[in-house]
Amino acid sequence: MAQNKEEMLVYIGTYTRGESEGIYLYRLDPISGALKCTGTATGVESPSFLAIDPRRRYLYAVNEVAEFFGKPGGGVSAFFISPETGALTLLNQRPSHGTSPCHVSVDNTGKFVLVANYGSGSVSVYPIQDNGQLGEATDFIQHEASDLVPERRKAPHAHSIIPDPANRHAVAPDLGLDRIMIYRLDLVLGKLKPNEEPWVQIKAGAGPRHFVFHPSRRYAYVINELDNTVIAFTYDEAHGILREMQTVSTLPEDFAGTSYCADVHIAPSGKFLYGSNRGHDSIVIFAIHEGTGELTYVGHEPTQGKNPRNFAIDPTGTFLLAANQDTDTIVTFRLDRQTGELVSTGHVTEVPTPVCVKIMHSVL
Repeated sequence: MAQNKEEMLVYIGTYTRGESEGIYLYRLDPISGALKCTGTATGVESPSFLAIDPRRRYLYAVNEVAEFFGKPGGGVSAFFISPETGALTLLNQRPSHGTSPCHVSVDNTGKFVLVANYGSGSVSVYPIQDNGQLGEATDFIQHEASDLVPERRKAPHAHSIIPDPANRHAVAPDLGLDRIMIYRLDLVLGKLKPNEEPWVQIKAGAGPRHFVFHPSRRYAYVINELDNTVIAFTYDEAHGILREMQTVSTLPEDFAGTSYCADVHIAPSGKFLYGSNRGHDSIVIFAIHEGTGELTYVGHEPTQGKNPRNFAIDPTGTFLLAANQDTDTIVTFRLDRQTGELVSTGHVTEVPTPVCVKIMHSVL
């Protein structure tokens, strides 16, 4: 299956509890934004969140299930990416050493996979072997609860974990603790070591979820699920230190309904930040001040579906793909590089319970 070098590959993670069969592969037309399905990786349970290694050879997915190979907890799966077609071949699977794993990332050298277990509030590290398979976990850290209050905050809930651009530290927002945990990355032993400032405590009830670093490496942002806000930080990458500088709402002032934030991304230009609202069912748009990193509200764009769990911006900064989990659709928007605004291209693709979208250039 020959590939146009200008086309991009789109991988969509899903829950397989309903009609979904696994991870869906699409081609993204670089001119029109149209999506064309080219295959599905089947035989794995609920490959919800995805990550691709820096050399685009392997894809890793968490298996967000309650039981994995007959034991309580979830899993993490490794796939080989065909350099000819982008098709996925399962390499191996490991237990995630926690319940309901919801996020996975790969360090910037492609040596280790990092996993966040939402249900049990823990994080794990796995070495990537020469053939792309996952080795046995080299580290496991259980977040500890303290002074927690009602509902979902009865226990720690690690919601994501990502390395910083320098690959010296990893941050892990914990929704239950209202903390952003900060670890030093040991890329020799595959360990997460406590940072000199081991966490940032944020407002009670905020519920930190996903995190993104600015391309300049001087700023960072967390989107908070429960109070529908984004917090902007300055970032000292030499020491892994975050300093809070601004908090903004992701919802319109006149919105009176129920909504929860989900995902956050920055355009490759570094000029605009985007966040998803589930309930208001929109993407909020902020301009990023080049000199300070502070956010200025630009607008909201409806996602044309319900519960936009996740979205992705292609590497060229041309398109944003929004995954509407409850209406089984992926909607394509074109980014205005000057204003940051989003314009629907008219392309809507049906995918059962889409949870995560990852876009990459063709491997050719």
